[in-house]
Amino acid sequence: MADYHDDLRFAHVLADAADAATMDRFKALDLKVETKPDMTPVSEADRAAEEVIRGHLKRARPRDAILGEEYGVEGTGPRRWVIDPIDGTKNYVRGVPVWATLIALMEAGEDGTYEPVVGVVSAPALNRRWWAAKGLGAYTGRGLTSATRIHVSQVARLADASFAYSSLSGWEERDRLDGFLDLTRACWRTRAYGDFWPYMMVAEGAVDMCAEPELSLWDMAANVIVVQEAGGTFTGLDGRPGPHSGDAAASNGLLHEDLLAYLAPKKD
Repeated sequence: MADYHDDLRFAHVLADAADAATMDRFKALDLKVETKPDMTPVSEADRAAEEVIRGHLKRARPRDAILGEEYGVEGTGPRRWVIDPIDGTKNYVRGVPVWATLIALMEAGEDGTYEPVVGVVSAPALNRRWWAAKGLGAYTGRGLTSATRIHVSQVARLADASFAYSSLSGWEERDRLDGFLDLTRACWRTRAYGDFWPYMMVAEGAVDMCAEPELSLWDMAANVIVVQEAGGTFTGLDGRPGPHSGDAAASNGLLHEDLLAYLAPKKD
């Protein structure tokens, strides 16, 4: 198995640089915010964070490709860094501290499919960071030298489970609201935390499962490896492992079949 210690350390360096850029403009009264063609917001801090990450990558990992939410794909090859400079931009621009920079390294397998092997999720306004690398486990803490290993829960029944989601509207728009509501009724507890946070709580064992009906690769890549290395399961709603389905279902593994049964696409 490949050794990802150096890549993980470097991902923390990238996260430190991004944190400095994002915190510098968080709650700034003159923060510039625009609307992208897909009608989602983007701030100057989103662009600044991605630019600083790309700058570090070009200097230290010039052979690696980069995929970022704001500036697209650059380069080719078997290794690709995937960046969401601010996951939770709507929270960021309103002064809500639940947002994070997501940094993942993906490597091409024998079948050509890219899979996450390193992930860092840094939420500086919450003073939290989570990370993982393939075969090395998942951790939370202030940094590599002050880390606590994390594990998913052992809850095995929906009636005892806590389920996190982002919003109702996405499920309704995709004609999956009935299954979603049935799932919420079957669970012990539901909360709409949204964005990166539910996946990190699944990895920590604070939440047992979560799901979202529409996502991009940069929304998921870092979360995947953290959940998996914490002992959990991360698939699309179609059951395909990893971040390749355009949507996501994450759980402690014990509840995954039940989760998908409620939320998987209905067959005609």
